[in-house]
Amino acid sequence: MTAYQPYTIEGENRPSQIVIICDHAANTVPDFVNGGDLGISKTDMARHIAYDVGALGVSQRLAKHLDAPLIHSNFSRLVIDPNRGEDDPTLVMQLYDGTIIPANRNITEEATELRMERCYRPYHSALETLLSQRENPIILSIHTFTKQLNGYGSRPWQVGVLYAEDERMAKPLIKLLEAQPDLCVGDNQPYSGNLKGDTMEYHALQRGRIHALIEIRNDLIEVEAAQYEWADRLAPIFAEAIRITQKEET
Repeated sequence: MTAYQPYTIEGENRPSQIVIICDHAANTVPDFVNGGDLGISKTDMARHIAYDVGALGVSQRLAKHLDAPLIHSNFSRLVIDPNRGEDDPTLVMQLYDGTIIPANRNITEEATELRMERCYRPYHSALETLLSQRENPIILSIHTFTKQLNGYGSRPWQVGVLYAEDERMAKPLIKLLEAQPDLCVGDNQPYSGNLKGDTMEYHALQRGRIHALIEIRNDLIEVEAAQYEWADRLAPIFAEAIRITQKEET
């Protein structure tokens, strides 16, 4: 039996400074977490509450275009969310977009710590190792969002760029995306990128690394062909944003 691995690295030896991250790539529940079942339906496990629909396919194609390594999670965000700080109250979600998560409702500190040790910390350790292997690494974090949350209005953006106080790459990237006549672009939408303890805060902001987090609306990339089309379209835009950013840095 193959031991569970909480992350996968693809193209580790690709030469680019760029590192592609996909925090919410999978809806997998490891066997050591409640026997591999969080107590919700297969329909809910296929929704955005369990993972970022379409994000992995986009990330894989982008990584090939940019000749960059990709690291992605192999566990559901409902097991434990790698894009949260260790002390974040939403690290293990008990209720998400109208769905109660039975296996998380009365989770103990011991059970949370097990998920931290088997999933969360190995993922972040591997990510930091991958980044540290490159001089001045540049981070592109790929996420997706749902068109509408229960009880809220429809989200019009097709793609958004999230950032906190470091706008070096976010701003030129937003400008390039806004130049596309058919795109509605979110500037720190559909929500703010200023989340303490998240992946970008820990691996990029604290270390001064150039980065941006990209959100794509998931109804646009539900199938592989659409994922490839978006990756093909975004790759040269990302490359140009990085070129502009690096030029301004020198």
